Amino acid sequence: MRGALLAFAGTLLAGIVAITYAQEIKPDRAIKYRQGALTVMAWHFGVLGAMAKGERPYNKDEAIKRASIVSEVSKLPWEGFTPGSDQGAPTKAKPEIWKEPGKFKELQDKLIEETGKLAAVAKNGDEAALKTQVGATGKACSNCHDDFRNK
Repeated sequence: MRGALLAFAGTLLAGIVAITYAQEIKPDRAIKYRQGALTVMAWHFGVLGAMAKGERPYNKDEAIKRASIVSEVSKLPWEGFTPGSDQGAPTKAKPEIWKEPGKFKELQDKLIEETGKLAAVAKNGDEAALKTQVGATGKACSNCHDDFRNK
């Protein structure tokens, strides 16, 4: 009986270790993940920025598409800022991200809020309002970059 119990406990422990190991995210993968999400955001936001500056003709359907993507993707990169992912692959992330997590989270939330507004404004089809919200969203991006991203 005791041998069976020990075998069961050993199997259970091995399973827990295997699950825990499988769930660990290596720093280089976390860095690539967050960079990928941020690149997608920048690509689509760039189109909106060009519309806002008059460098690209305003197109409501295009604005809705791009703003919706930016809004959804803005929720993704943050899980890629795992402990230890300040190194392991090239990154512009400053150490302050891990030293000031409350401030970093506050700026994440502000970006998510502004991108949500961007998507809503785009759906209204008001070009002037879109330009204003592109500015507010861009400011939310730059506020985080100023404090938490190396140039």
